[in-house]
Amino acid sequence: MFIGPSPPHTPLVNRRRNNHRPRSATVSSALPDLFLAAVSLLFLWPSPKPLLSLPPSRFSFPLTPRRRSTAMSRRSPPPLPPPQQQRFANPQSLSDWLEPRLPSDSFAAWGVRPGTKNVHNLWLELSDGETSITDSTPPVRAVNVVTVRVIGKDGRILVEGRQELSDGSVRERSRPLSEKMKPNETPDEAVFRAVREELGSIFNGEDDVVQRIKILPGSYSRRVEEKNSMSYPGLPARYALHSVDATVQGLPEEDFYTEEKEYGGESVEDSEETRAAGKAVTVKRHHWKWVSPGSVRA
Repeated sequence: MFIGPSPPHTPLVNRRRNNHRPRSATVSSALPDLFLAAVSLLFLWPSPKPLLSLPPSRFSFPLTPRRRSTAMSRRSPPPLPPPQQQRFANPQSLSDWLEPRLPSDSFAAWGVRPGTKNVHNLWLELSDGETSITDSTPPVRAVNVVTVRVIGKDGRILVEGRQELSDGSVRERSRPLSEKMKPNETPDEAVFRAVREELGSIFNGEDDVVQRIKILPGSYSRRVEEKNSMSYPGLPARYALHSVDATVQGLPEEDFYTEEKEYGGESVEDSEETRAAGKAVTVKRHHWKWVSPGSVRA
């Protein structure tokens, strides 16, 4: 049982008044609520689109760009254009151009050393388009050559043993029939022309020669050789060799020789080509022989 003074009692009226906050307290407590409501409205209200917005797929730059340049670098580069053809008005202009670009002792041997050709020969090759030459030191002579492996009885191969030249010298060959190709000439066309020019003197007429030639299917091959020219000492050469096997009916079974037609035929026109042909070293006679395939020089 509680003994002592009773605790003070608050009047009922005062208790009810304490349940109501003062006006100033109500206003101050409502301010945070208004701020939160305003912020909520900002997030809920849609933001306006920029006037110059562009689709990101077209003009945006990703953090890791595509490697298109790498893909392009793996492609084969386009073929380089062929070197510009050097042209010379006459053999003298060609000689003046070659002299500072070649060793003096080698250039001086052209047409003098047995078995070599002279500057008139090279000028004719350039004029006819059979040869091109680079503008370098030393220049490089580029030639397309067709090589015909004429196959005879028992599989023997016809080779040119030697040549008799117009200056009285003899040039050793020991290789199959070969001829420089003309511009835009196919290997097959070059084969028929080469056989007609170098073997045709033993037949009766050029048409008869064409009918005697048969190119063996699947025998074509091509390779490139780079070496110093035997005809033009000191002048490097690049040969694109187009080789085929063929048969030619009516050839002698023993060793024989043929005579080649003069350059320019019976033309009497007084031209630079005619004058150069008169001073060039030409082949007067080809000496041929049959050899076993294993002895043919590649």
